[in-house]
Amino acid sequence: MSTKKEYTNGEVTVVWEANKCVHSGVCVRGLPKVFRPKERPWVRIQAADTNAIINQVKHCPSGALHYYLNGETKQATNPENTKVEVMNNGPLLVHGTLEVTHKDGRKELKQKTTAFCRCGSSNNKPFCDGSHSKKGFVD
Repeated sequence: MSTKKEYTNGEVTVVWEANKCVHSGVCVRGLPKVFRPKERPWVRIQAADTNAIINQVKHCPSGALHYYLNGETKQATNPENTKVEVMNNGPLLVHGTLEVTHKDGRKELKQKTTAFCRCGSSNNKPFCDGSHSKKGFVD
């Protein structure tokens, strides 16, 4: 079951999908006045301007944070710009649009950034759930 929360400042809406979050802390380190994981609500979207928020959300390694501009149609990422990044001691990140075919044959379209497990410990395979941190995965 997906837990999805939305936070808006009227110009942009930030969407957070808890089940995708790998707790990398990129958002917190980039905009600590906006992203405050020890407080509720944990996203204080009024604490920064729209461009700063958009730029930070684009750095989310798992795609748990994404955004849309209010009043505009969401657009898919261009598949020609897809790239793969191996994170040090962490997941395999795929940036761009891709279709994932699961073991049961179910297909899922992923956009922006998708984090795939490399350590084998994820409870959300093939996706990363941050288990590598707890297991001390090194690679």
